[in-house]
Amino acid sequence: MVDTAMTSEGNGESYFSMESSVRDNVFQTGIGTYQTENSGLAMRILDAWKNMRTSTQRLIEENPSEGRLLFYILLSDMVFFLSWSLKAVVAPTLGAKDLLPAEIGLWLIVALFARTAVVYLFSVVLGSVMRIIGGTGSWKSTRAGVFWGSLVAAPFGFFFAVVTVAFASLETAFPFLKGEIISQAPYWLSLIPFVYFISAGVAQAHGFKQTFPVFAGMSITAMALWFFALYMRANGVI
Repeated sequence: MVDTAMTSEGNGESYFSMESSVRDNVFQTGIGTYQTENSGLAMRILDAWKNMRTSTQRLIEENPSEGRLLFYILLSDMVFFLSWSLKAVVAPTLGAKDLLPAEIGLWLIVALFARTAVVYLFSVVLGSVMRIIGGTGSWKSTRAGVFWGSLVAAPFGFFFAVVTVAFASLETAFPFLKGEIISQAPYWLSLIPFVYFISAGVAQAHGFKQTFPVFAGMSITAMALWFFALYMRANGVI
């Protein structure tokens, strides 16, 4: 049986207490608590789509090494690079092409190498904010939530990249797909899973009972930064 009551250790890391001795698929090592069920990466991602908070808690209880967390974010970097290459370079819609800078290919390469460092910095900032508003998670559990959420959301980014390619191939037959709102939709929609899964992971890592407040706060911040970037671009700053 699993006791889903949240508890807190001295190091500030939250966890679900469980009677692992009576569960055949759970075992403990000197490092952390592991489950033999659905231990493959693909199955774990599927489990995260069903319940991101439970999946994040499982990862936190395993006390993952920094190398494992780094692997997750590097893998999501590769999917991110592939997705944006499809959307912005291989087959951008006409409406989106007019709004994207000509040097987007260079920016994608920079993003591939810089994204990991940015996500680390983002984890520090987000963890600090969570602590200010009452979160109890450790820095490592915060990184686990952010890095795992980034990887779990990556397939959705690739899916919307394929949708963008489909829009581009159908623009001649269906002219309404050239509209700015429709052509930009895949770019905006791809952000929703990314923000949601990270929000759920961080909310779990810091012991918040609800995901929505974290998701709402991150969504508002993401939109503000997006419009700020567009404003800076329009004024020739970036």
